[in-house]
Amino acid sequence: MQVAFEEAKKGFEEGGVPIGACLLTEEGKVIGRGHNMRVQKSSATLHGETSCFENAGRLPASVYKKCTLYTTLSPCSMCSGAALLFKIPRIVLGENETFVGAEKWLESNGVEVVNVHNKECKNLMDRFIKEKPEVWNEDIGE
Repeated sequence: MQVAFEEAKKGFEEGGVPIGACLLTEEGKVIGRGHNMRVQKSSATLHGETSCFENAGRLPASVYKKCTLYTTLSPCSMCSGAALLFKIPRIVLGENETFVGAEKWLESNGVEVVNVHNKECKNLMDRFIKEKPEVWNEDIGE
Protein backbone atom coordinates (compact mmCIF):
# COMPACT_ATOMS: atom_id res chain seq x y z
CA MET A 1 0.00 0.00 0.00
CA GLN A 2 2.94 2.32 0.59
CA VAL A 3 3.82 2.40 -3.11
CA ALA A 4 0.21 3.15 -4.06
CA PHE A 5 0.08 5.92 -1.46
CA GLU A 6 3.33 7.43 -2.80
CA GLU A 7 1.66 7.56 -6.21
CA ALA A 8 -1.45 9.20 -4.72
CA LYS A 9 0.71 11.89 -3.08
CA LYS A 10 2.51 12.47 -6.36
CA GLY A 11 -0.82 13.00 -8.10
CA PHE A 12 -1.94 15.43 -5.40
CA GLU A 13 1.33 17.39 -5.67
CA GLU A 14 0.79 17.62 -9.45
CA GLY A 15 -2.66 19.13 -8.88
CA GLY A 16 -4.54 15.97 -9.78
CA VAL A 17 -6.85 13.54 -8.02
CA PRO A 18 -4.83 11.73 -5.31
CA ILE A 19 -5.48 8.10 -6.20
CA GLY A 20 -2.54 5.76 -6.66
CA ALA A 21 -2.16 2.11 -7.52
CA CYS A 22 0.47 -0.56 -7.94
CA LEU A 23 0.51 -4.10 -9.29
CA LEU A 24 2.54 -6.73 -7.44
CA THR A 25 3.53 -10.24 -8.39
CA GLU A 26 2.89 -13.06 -5.94
CA GLU A 27 6.56 -12.68 -4.91
CA GLY A 28 5.90 -9.05 -3.96
CA LYS A 29 7.71 -7.43 -6.91
CA VAL A 30 6.18 -4.17 -8.18
CA ILE A 31 5.61 -4.55 -11.92
CA GLY A 32 3.45 -1.48 -12.43
CA ARG A 33 2.55 1.70 -10.61
CA GLY A 34 0.61 4.80 -11.46
CA HIS A 35 -1.67 7.57 -10.30
CA ASN A 36 -4.76 9.36 -11.50
CA MET A 37 -3.73 11.74 -14.29
CA ARG A 38 -7.07 12.93 -15.62
CA VAL A 39 -6.28 16.55 -14.75
CA GLN A 40 -2.60 16.49 -15.73
CA LYS A 41 -3.18 14.88 -19.15
CA SER A 42 -6.76 16.03 -19.73
CA SER A 43 -7.69 12.36 -19.96
CA ALA A 44 -11.09 10.74 -19.57
CA THR A 45 -9.66 7.36 -18.51
CA LEU A 46 -6.35 7.74 -16.68
CA HIS A 47 -7.48 6.76 -13.22
CA GLY A 48 -4.89 5.43 -10.78
CA GLU A 49 -5.54 1.80 -11.65
CA THR A 50 -5.62 2.26 -15.43
CA SER A 51 -2.44 4.33 -15.22
CA CYS A 52 -0.85 1.48 -13.26
CA PHE A 53 -1.88 -1.08 -15.90
CA GLU A 54 -0.55 1.17 -18.65
CA ASN A 55 2.79 1.55 -16.88
CA ALA A 56 3.03 -2.21 -16.29
CA GLY A 57 3.05 -2.61 -20.06
CA ARG A 58 1.83 -5.51 -22.11
CA LEU A 59 1.88 -8.65 -19.99
CA PRO A 60 0.67 -12.19 -20.62
CA ALA A 61 -2.55 -13.26 -18.92
CA SER A 62 -0.60 -15.78 -16.86
CA VAL A 63 1.17 -12.89 -15.07
CA TYR A 64 -1.98 -10.90 -14.25
CA LYS A 65 -3.70 -14.01 -12.86
CA LYS A 66 -1.09 -14.16 -10.08
CA CYS A 67 -0.95 -10.46 -9.18
CA THR A 68 -2.45 -8.28 -6.49
CA LEU A 69 -3.62 -4.78 -7.33
CA TYR A 70 -3.18 -2.22 -4.55
CA THR A 71 -5.19 0.98 -4.86
CA THR A 72 -5.65 3.83 -2.41
CA LEU A 73 -9.41 4.05 -3.05
CA SER A 74 -12.22 1.64 -3.83
CA PRO A 75 -12.03 1.13 -7.61
CA CYS A 76 -14.74 2.55 -9.87
CA SER A 77 -16.59 0.48 -12.45
CA MET A 78 -14.08 1.28 -15.20
CA CYS A 79 -11.06 0.26 -13.16
CA SER A 80 -12.86 -2.77 -11.75
CA GLY A 81 -13.70 -3.81 -15.30
CA ALA A 82 -10.04 -3.63 -16.28
CA ALA A 83 -9.11 -5.76 -13.27
CA LEU A 84 -11.78 -8.30 -14.22
CA LEU A 85 -10.63 -8.33 -17.84
CA PHE A 86 -7.08 -9.13 -16.74
CA LYS A 87 -8.36 -11.65 -14.17
CA ILE A 88 -6.65 -9.98 -11.22
CA PRO A 89 -7.54 -12.30 -8.30
CA ARG A 90 -7.02 -9.90 -5.39
CA ILE A 91 -7.46 -6.16 -4.87
CA VAL A 92 -6.32 -4.39 -1.71
CA LEU A 93 -7.84 -0.96 -1.24
CA GLY A 94 -6.72 1.78 1.09
CA GLU A 95 -10.20 2.95 1.99
CA ASN A 96 -13.79 3.15 0.85
CA GLU A 97 -15.25 5.80 3.15
CA THR A 98 -14.88 8.65 0.66
CA PHE A 99 -16.08 6.53 -2.29
CA VAL A 100 -17.46 3.03 -2.67
CA GLY A 101 -16.74 1.66 -6.10
CA ALA A 102 -17.63 -1.66 -7.68
CA GLU A 103 -16.49 -3.86 -4.80
CA LYS A 104 -19.63 -6.03 -4.83
CA TRP A 105 -19.27 -6.60 -8.57
CA LEU A 106 -15.64 -7.62 -8.12
CA GLU A 107 -16.54 -10.02 -5.31
CA SER A 108 -19.42 -11.51 -7.30
CA ASN A 109 -16.85 -12.31 -9.99
CA GLY A 110 -14.53 -14.11 -7.58
CA VAL A 111 -12.10 -11.30 -6.79
CA GLU A 112 -10.88 -11.12 -3.20
CA VAL A 113 -11.36 -7.52 -2.05
CA VAL A 114 -9.48 -6.44 1.07
CA ASN A 115 -10.02 -3.03 2.67
CA VAL A 116 -7.15 -1.99 4.96
CA HIS A 117 -8.93 1.21 6.16
CA ASN A 118 -5.77 3.30 5.77
CA LYS A 119 -6.11 6.69 7.50
CA GLU A 120 -3.46 8.34 5.32
CA CYS A 121 -5.38 7.42 2.17
CA LYS A 122 -8.64 8.71 3.65
CA ASN A 123 -7.11 11.94 4.97
CA LEU A 124 -5.54 12.77 1.60
CA MET A 125 -8.83 12.13 -0.25
CA ASP A 126 -10.79 14.16 2.32
CA ARG A 127 -8.40 17.07 1.85
CA PHE A 128 -8.63 16.88 -1.93
CA ILE A 129 -12.44 16.66 -1.95
CA LYS A 130 -12.65 19.67 0.37
CA GLU A 131 -10.20 21.73 -1.72
CA LYS A 132 -11.41 20.70 -5.20
CA PRO A 133 -14.98 19.38 -5.02
CA GLU A 134 -15.69 20.17 -8.68
CA VAL A 135 -12.72 18.11 -9.88
CA TRP A 136 -13.68 15.24 -7.58
CA ASN A 137 -17.27 15.24 -8.80
CA GLU A 138 -16.08 15.19 -12.39
CA ASP A 139 -13.78 12.26 -11.64
CA ILE A 140 -16.62 10.14 -10.25
CA GLY A 141 -19.08 11.14 -12.98
CA GLU A 142 -21.25 13.53 -10.98
